[in-house]
Amino acid sequence: MSDDRSTVIESAPAYSGALLAAIAIAVLAAIGGLIWSYTLSGRIAHQETALAEANQQNAKLDAQLRETNARLRVATDELGRSVGLTQKQMDQRAQQIIARQAADSKRLEAAQQQTAQQVSAVQSDVSTVKTDVGGVKTDLGKTQSDLATAVSQLQSMKGDLDGHSSLIARNRDELELLKHKGDRNYYEFTLAKGQKKPVGTISLELKKADQKKSRFSISVFSDDKQYDKKDRYVNEPLQFYAGKDPALYEIVVNAVPSKNTISGYLSTPKGAPAPANVQ
Repeated sequence: MSDDRSTVIESAPAYSGALLAAIAIAVLAAIGGLIWSYTLSGRIAHQETALAEANQQNAKLDAQLRETNARLRVATDELGRSVGLTQKQMDQRAQQIIARQAADSKRLEAAQQQTAQQVSAVQSDVSTVKTDVGGVKTDLGKTQSDLATAVSQLQSMKGDLDGHSSLIARNRDELELLKHKGDRNYYEFTLAKGQKKPVGTISLELKKADQKKSRFSISVFSDDKQYDKKDRYVNEPLQFYAGKDPALYEIVVNAVPSKNTISGYLSTPKGAPAPANVQ
């Protein structure tokens, strides 16, 4: 019997240790559960707070969106009215441009017709001018032929200086022929007895005139020199040299209308100096 008590007494501590371990584990589990529950509760509270803030933000955004939609509708209405007005103005502008183009086309057509009429008139005038030019050419050719014939009929006479021969004009008509020939310059003059008169770039003075015998005497003044031509006949070339580069000058007296006057002309080379005032 004593042995059974010993066994009971020995078994009791082992049983109490296991219980204590179980209790400790349960306590630890309870504590862990409390900690986990507290942590989870904190997380839930944080998530609920975040969700509430998100809901508030969503509500704010929704209000802003509704406001934006309202403004957009207003702007859309205004834009529609503006576009409608602009389209109307564009239609009016297009009509104005079309009308202007039509007017410009009419003006252009009228101008083209007028130009065509003017061109026709000019062409007609050109044809007339061509005809006239042809006639003028014919007349000019005939005139040149007549001039050549008339010049060939002019008398060639020897002058009083070294026997130089030249064509002379015996009257006004022949002098005009010489002028048209264009080889020399011609200055007509009429001298009265005792008068020293400039002719071209020289001066002449009548000393004596014999109407019956068609004779005369004159003095020629050129380059500070005096040349006396005594007892010369009508239509006789009287020649002398004058100018910086000496050139042949020629005097021809065509008439002695009285005992106190003579008339004729002075002939000078084309390159000779011209007088300031032709007498």
